[in-house]
Amino acid sequence: MIPERLTAAEWLARPEVQTIFAVLEGDAGRTRAVGGIVRDSLIGASRDGADIDMATELLPVAVMQKAKAAGIATYPTGIEHGTVTLRLGATSVEVTTLRQDVRTDGRHAEVVFGSDWAADAARRDFTINALYCHADGRLYDPLGGAGDLINGRVRFIGEAARRIAEDGLRVFRFFRFSASHGGEQFDAEGLAACQDAADDLDHISRERIGSEMMRMLGLPRIARTLGVMDQFGLVRIAPGAGEALLRYEALGGASPMARLALLGRESLETRQADWRLSNGAVSHAQNIADAAAMLRAGDVGWAAYRFGEDAVEGLAVAAAEEGWSRDRLAETARDLGRLPVAPLPVNGSDLVARGMKAGPEMGAALAILERAWVESGFLLDKDALLDRIFH
Repeated sequence: MIPERLTAAEWLARPEVQTIFAVLEGDAGRTRAVGGIVRDSLIGASRDGADIDMATELLPVAVMQKAKAAGIATYPTGIEHGTVTLRLGATSVEVTTLRQDVRTDGRHAEVVFGSDWAADAARRDFTINALYCHADGRLYDPLGGAGDLINGRVRFIGEAARRIAEDGLRVFRFFRFSASHGGEQFDAEGLAACQDAADDLDHISRERIGSEMMRMLGLPRIARTLGVMDQFGLVRIAPGAGEALLRYEALGGASPMARLALLGRESLETRQADWRLSNGAVSHAQNIADAAAMLRAGDVGWAAYRFGEDAVEGLAVAAAEEGWSRDRLAETARDLGRLPVAPLPVNGSDLVARGMKAGPEMGAALAILERAWVESGFLLDKDALLDRIFH
């Protein structure tokens, strides 16, 4: 059943949202919520803190004037594209004037503002993203997107190849939404158009691709999707990584960084360049991969000591990579969970106080103490450790 109105959406009942609707003539239907917040609310999948987008017949200048007059903070975050961000209390809303494409080169679109809701819907990417909601919750669905949403069908609006020609990033978005809202089933026309376009996407910025891919890596199920993308040359998957990803998902894992580790530690540097990943993200994935290697070797204490919380994600990665039995996974998880990991209770100052000079001898002594500390299960105290060196 497709609801005719949204009645249980928290964001819609929020006083700040209703105030913005009222200020922008939402009661007259001139401003409506649109896109992801509407789409996911229809299937009860909206997230706390999800972006709220609105479309409006009002020109950007009018939006800003009306909002300022009502005491609503305004920010011209995308004024050249007709987008103004409004903030009231803790609620932010992006408001974009209805648009119609005049010309596009696959990266940038030249648009004109208008008041035609059907034309605004027609320029969007997928039918499930061309859903609008009135201030009272009534649904406006000019392209049958609600039906596609309920049936788990991710369908390009109009001709798929034309939509992709307007913006090549839609190839990656097709796969992301097919994973998140299509049960990893692919619309035939859309899939064929993506395959045809796969070799002609060099013009897309790596940052935009990376953003889409990292969002995909955080979804519950993506292994089959990544496999198809690998066949098309859109993403590189190391031999055996596909099976490991499937096992990881069967364990309930959905960490983007753990999936980066599963895709191959040796490929992280290349993937960082291809997707413009931050050093922090790559370091996190490397830690998970290194922790997984220690856990595969049975070095639970060292994994916990070196990598802390990252060792927990490393545990799922190790189990997925080697196809551990449930018993082995449970036993290793128990071992990992009961280790009272703490910093080494001895430092160089303690050794100096006992008469040792700084230098190679001290470094070797600290290494010995560290090993004793880890192998004891982090139970030896300072005096017991120092007795290992000074006895």
